[in-house]
Amino acid sequence: MKLYKSQPLKIYNTLTGEKEVFTPIHEGNIGMYVCGPTVYSNVHLGNVRTFMSFDVIFRYLQHLEYKVRYVRNITDAGHLTDDGDVDNDRFVKQSRLEKLEPMEIVQKYTVDFHKVLDTFNFLPPTIEPTATGHIIEQIELTQKLIDAGLAYESNGSVYFDVQAYNKKGLNYGELSNRNIDELFANTRDLDGQTEKKNPQDFALWKKASPAHIMRWNSPWGAGFPGWHLECTAMSTKYLGETFDIHGGGMDLKFPHHECEVAQAKGCFGHAPVKTWMHTNMLTMNGLRMSKSTGNYVLPMDLVEGNNTFFEKQFEPNIIRFCFLQAHYRSVLDISNEAMLASEKGYNRLVEAYKLIQSLPVNASSSLDITTWKQSCYDAMNDDFNTPILIAQLFEGVRYINLVNDKKETLSSEDITTLQETLQVFLSDILGINLDGSGNNASTDKLEGVVKMLIEMRNEARANKNWGLSDEIRDRLAGLGIQLKDGKEGTGFTI
Repeated sequence: MKLYKSQPLKIYNTLTGEKEVFTPIHEGNIGMYVCGPTVYSNVHLGNVRTFMSFDVIFRYLQHLEYKVRYVRNITDAGHLTDDGDVDNDRFVKQSRLEKLEPMEIVQKYTVDFHKVLDTFNFLPPTIEPTATGHIIEQIELTQKLIDAGLAYESNGSVYFDVQAYNKKGLNYGELSNRNIDELFANTRDLDGQTEKKNPQDFALWKKASPAHIMRWNSPWGAGFPGWHLECTAMSTKYLGETFDIHGGGMDLKFPHHECEVAQAKGCFGHAPVKTWMHTNMLTMNGLRMSKSTGNYVLPMDLVEGNNTFFEKQFEPNIIRFCFLQAHYRSVLDISNEAMLASEKGYNRLVEAYKLIQSLPVNASSSLDITTWKQSCYDAMNDDFNTPILIAQLFEGVRYINLVNDKKETLSSEDITTLQETLQVFLSDILGINLDGSGNNASTDKLEGVVKMLIEMRNEARANKNWGLSDEIRDRLAGLGIQLKDGKEGTGFTI
């Protein structure tokens, strides 16, 4: 019997606002689509948090023995910051800033995206399609919406007609719980949007200006696809006109996902997705992460210690463990203190796991390992509640310490179950390594050696032995260790 048959799963559905017992459209098979990155800049920590949440969801669904087709796209064309100005295409803007071709920008930041996700031990999706690879499908869907009377051509661009959609008895705003009449009443016409019938209409296809580099031929002239259409085209191509799960960050709920619902209903006559899932935001030191305020750090800067917010570098395992201590629908706040606490917690888990092999074996058990194991499943079956799961895993650590101190007993069979359960939930499902590579033991030793060399360099400088001082600095730099002299002394990054 497949494991999912004995482990009923509940998922919070954004569309209904309730936790629902999850039943796939096709038994034993799940289609899941997650909105991927827009590759015009480095992937940021908020993105990593979202993709990590769905990585864990993907891992758990596979553990339950579902066959999962996980599609996560790459947006490499057509991401406008507003429909009225084609010069707001993010790829074109970034290509001008960096003096590169748009597809060089795409390649550069797609490579960065994959590098970051590999660093944090993500499983690759089943399919990773690109917007530029599905231009034909997007043109076909646009024509279908025009034929259905739900879209119109204006000056070489094509827009979705929101009022026409609602007049058909449909409800633009159902996913985000927005009142369309209020949206129309409270929205003023924006400069550059006069070719739209209404401000709420959104672009399916945009006419390219003569200077616009990313352009494709279409029945309406040379142009490029709208941002919202690409996900409808790719999700339905690979998962069908109706599929099980669609996920993304809560910032995509409106307008992006709302537009997806409207496009799919307009094309196919029914809802495209059974369960909508949205992750919450990530903050740092209690504040929203933002480049403009300076409260911002990139994922690899956190791993490499190249920032002023955290006192040292943190292994990817520690960062992943920290992130998963918040439920995916809750705000996650990271700080130096939170990361240090996560490091201690991770070390406790690794140390306890290593103790299992040497635990005294008894003929019988005084601890109920079977019930504890099910409690781990219960946590994940309750809308993938990773913080509750981690609390249960620490309960397993408490059991290990009690048995090691000979205050409780475990049979050989239960010791094996305890070890296997920790390994499965920590490594296979949460994606956290148990080999101790995240406990910073070797890093701590290295930091001690570097600090000793800094003291030697300070002494050389005090004695005006500039040759030795420079040699220590340069030889450390040759090993990838950069010294930073400041008012408060000498720091370093590895």
